[in-house]
Amino acid sequence: MDQVAKHITFSGEVQGIGFRFTALNVATQYHLTGYVRNLPNGMVEMLAQGPAQDIDDCIRNLQESFAGYVREAKTEDAAFDPKHKGFKITF
Repeated sequence: MDQVAKHITFSGEVQGIGFRFTALNVATQYHLTGYVRNLPNGMVEMLAQGPAQDIDDCIRNLQESFAGYVREAKTEDAAFDPKHKGFKITF
């Protein structure tokens, strides 16, 4: 399967609610690589790499899990970077 990369920014009340830890668990279930981190502006940034459908399913899962908190998930294509060997929380 072709590997793609997507840069996602989640806005709303997404910090301080366990979002990053849930993102880590969900991304790991889909065998994605990349990272998730809080941004100073209150948003959460995620880089997800793997099959496009798995990334889309991961994003949908997070939006459903945090339906009362995520206002928007903005997704943009990104360059695939093979240096990401797993998925992690960064700071």
